[in-house]
Amino acid sequence: MRSKATGGTPAVQALDKTGVAFALHAYDFGGPKGGIAQEAAGLMGVAPARVLKTLMALVDGRTLVVTLVPADRELNLKALAAAVGGKRAEMAEVRRAERASGYVKGGISPFGQRQSLPAVVDASVREHASVFVNGGRRGLEIELAPEDLIKALAATVAAIAR
Repeated sequence: MRSKATGGTPAVQALDKTGVAFALHAYDFGGPKGGIAQEAAGLMGVAPARVLKTLMALVDGRTLVVTLVPADRELNLKALAAAVGGKRAEMAEVRRAERASGYVKGGISPFGQRQSLPAVVDASVREHASVFVNGGRRGLEIELAPEDLIKALAATVAAIAR
């Protein structure tokens, strides 16, 4: 993997500043046919468990949280709420997620967001040598070590996928 990518999206630029090693992977995005992370995994020939989807959730009606779960699993909202000391969580409305992150649906990266938000990463990421997250646009993935992902996001690690 490399670091110091030139230019690119706000996600790539933000990750560059952390000094974390990463690699960029582009693929031909075919359009929103369903699970974008699942599509990315298939097009890149990577196990879906290694490709993380970035989902935005609202905890207790006030705290927006960035979550990362494997493409082949779903976010467990009850577990997420518990992980951040809340009582309940719900998926954030798309418009709110786009405004807070600065990205469009299907291209939301956990890095380089407009607002600094708490992040929670599913514990299963530690089962892999490297994982993939959205690079800030559809058709671009960032590959990095799970511990680097956790460190760069100052993320909480919890079992939030089912």
